[in-house]
Amino acid sequence: MAIGGMAVSNESGQYKGRVTWFVIFSCMMAAMGGVIFGYDSGISGGVTSMDPFLRKFFPEVYSKMKTDKNISNYCKFDSQLLTLFTSSLYIAGLVASFFASSVTQAFGRKPSILIGGASFLTGAALGGAALNIYMLIIGRVLLGIGVGFTNQSVPLYLSEMAPSRYRGAINIGFQLSIGIGVISANLINYGTAKIKGNLGWRISLSMAAVPALILTIGAFFLPETPNSLIQSDKNHQKAKLMLQKVRGVTDVQEELDDLVKANAISKTIKDPFRNILKRKYRPQLVMAIVIPFFQQVTGINVIGFYAPILFRTIGFGGSASLLSSVITGLVGTSCTFISMFMVDGFGRKGLFMIGGVQMIITQMTIGGIMAAQVGDQNVVSDGYAYSILVLIMVYVAGFSWSWGPLGWLVPSEIFPLEIRSAGQSIAVGVNFLSTFIVAQTFLTMLCHFKSGTFFFFGGWVVVMTVFVYLLLPETKNLPMEQMYQIWREHWFWKKIVGENEENNWL
Repeated sequence: MAIGGMAVSNESGQYKGRVTWFVIFSCMMAAMGGVIFGYDSGISGGVTSMDPFLRKFFPEVYSKMKTDKNISNYCKFDSQLLTLFTSSLYIAGLVASFFASSVTQAFGRKPSILIGGASFLTGAALGGAALNIYMLIIGRVLLGIGVGFTNQSVPLYLSEMAPSRYRGAINIGFQLSIGIGVISANLINYGTAKIKGNLGWRISLSMAAVPALILTIGAFFLPETPNSLIQSDKNHQKAKLMLQKVRGVTDVQEELDDLVKANAISKTIKDPFRNILKRKYRPQLVMAIVIPFFQQVTGINVIGFYAPILFRTIGFGGSASLLSSVITGLVGTSCTFISMFMVDGFGRKGLFMIGGVQMIITQMTIGGIMAAQVGDQNVVSDGYAYSILVLIMVYVAGFSWSWGPLGWLVPSEIFPLEIRSAGQSIAVGVNFLSTFIVAQTFLTMLCHFKSGTFFFFGGWVVVMTVFVYLLLPETKNLPMEQMYQIWREHWFWKKIVGENEENNWL
């Protein structure tokens, strides 16, 4: 069964095929990997703002917040141990993503998704049952291993299953799932914060097991991608049958031939991580490092992890802070949905530019208001506090139809098959390392930079918007196995990759 009307011909380099229900259901299940990532991102900020949680695991932070009347509004939550609770997941994810590369390359995308779901499920159970800080951190490490495997494999899975004409929309399903996870976490935090004692935060942490269980069970029934089957099946018959099933047409020979050719090249590559350093892969390597780094220095995870803390800094109460996070999450998810409909028509580069300008303006304005109105001890007026909340929502909207989804989409679609798994691992690793650094330093940065924190992140958004304008070619609608063409035609990258496939190491 298929949807989407007529089959896509091979005009403009596209293969024949439709968007089939088989692909949609498979990708929806795989995208649950985004839900677990988003849930964890949303749950940690809310939990760390709950008084019972702080009393049990971070009594010094709780005492400083409640009893020290002279402490700056910006410094109430400054604790390296508290930030370690949030950021430890990302160091574990960083390490796990490189192990995931070997599993994904050798055994396929499906086993990596299964391992990720099972590890996250175990971590959720341990975190919800934590009796001390050590159990809490170990649980976070297991969660990190889970998202390390799923973030490495799920974007690849979605990009490989999707027809090139709809690859952007289907891959953005991963970011949409992250948004759904964030909203779910914020709603649960809002409810559990009203429960007295330690039960509230335990429910919040334990509920991460629900999407993890769905993903783990669902992974057993996921089909493997045609690309992965070609890598593991020498006669390619299984891959051809799967390709016919996912494209909804019988004539898949042209796409199959390109996949077989790409696989033959990949078999000559014994060490993908070493070969990715070759000059002919230089543009892809740069993008795999720069795009995930830029995605994090937008400052979005400052909002994701610490929104309740940030809202309490500007004067909201505990419940109001959590409710504000719910509203912000709804805005972000709605705009990600808009991005799904625009990305394959409007293009990646245009959305990057629009979102970048939007984030620059809002961050600079937020920084200005906080510099003028949020002092060390003063209470901010309701008008200014709500103005900051509205500006943060506009900022989140800009991120959610640009750097949020495209930060995962572009790295997953630009690598040739022979280095695709290694390239995705580098992108995920850089993402986690950057996230760890931002998460671990933000509360200290907020304490010392104060309102200047927003000018800091806004300055990075200026740099990354200029980078995209000058150095990122448009990748919409181009089949993944033909993506090498865009670098040869780009004004800058063609000087590096040249016309010759056999580039040297320099």
